Order: sequence, then structure tokens, then C-alpha cells
Amino acid sequence: EIEYVALVRGIIKENSGTIEMPIGRDKKDRQKMAEVKEGKPAVTHFQVLERFKDHTLVKCQLVSGRTHQIRVHMSAIGHPVEGDPLYAGRNFDKIYKDGQLLTAYKLKLIHPTTKKEMVFEIPLPEYFEKVLESLR
Repeated sequence: EIEYVALVRGIIKENSGTIEMPIGRDKKDRQKMAEVKEGKPAVTHFQVLERFKDHTLVKCQLVSGRTHQIRVHMSAIGHPVEGDPLYAGRNFDKIYKDGQLLTAYKLKLIHPTTKKEMVFEIPLPEYFEKVLESLR
């Protein structure tokens, strides 16, 4: 199980939620994935970690692992990942110019021999922390 952190545009009112929508190739743009009725099932759980003036920091857990899943799901609910060049739209006013603010930070797995749960966690990248500090 992998957990992600993302800075998304806008204020998410709920403290947590689940996004369930099938994902498949976008019929208009083959580079993108999209909500497609005949797509594969995809489920994303999110939890708000912090709210800012115009952004929300969320933790995301994927039940399924579809291509671009977090980016597609968050954009579909009106909260695209900050800095996402593909799913945030052309007129997206980026506060971070060097890419999207989405990163994996925690990995949980069961050791195959000992059967004990192992958890590996890393701090957010420095550039991500700097953006959060500027918003605070």
C-alpha cells in the first residue's frame, strides 16, 4: 500500500472522502486518461491534511492503481493537482513552475518471510516543503 501527498487547487470542504469512477484512455486526447464509462474501476480515498487560502493539502490512498489515477480523480472533482500540466487546464495559474505537487511518501507492505508489516516513510521533497511554507 502506497500513500501519496498532493497539493490541489481550491478548498475541499470535506475532511475526507472517496472518489469512485472508472478510468480509461481519453477519447479526444490519447496522452490523457479520463473518466470513461467502459474504463477500469478506480477508487481513491483522500484525507485533508491542511487548508490554505486557495489550496488544500491531501493524503491519498489508492484502492486500485490506474495510470494517472490521483491526477484524474482530483481534477474530476474540481481540485486538480497544483502544477499538473496535463489535467489542470491551459489557463492554470501555477504557483510552482517546475512540475506537479504530488509525491509518494509512505509504503506499507507485509514481509514475505516474517509476515510482519513493514512501513517506510520519507519526508516531503524540499521543493514541496518550500511551496507549503510560502502558502503558510
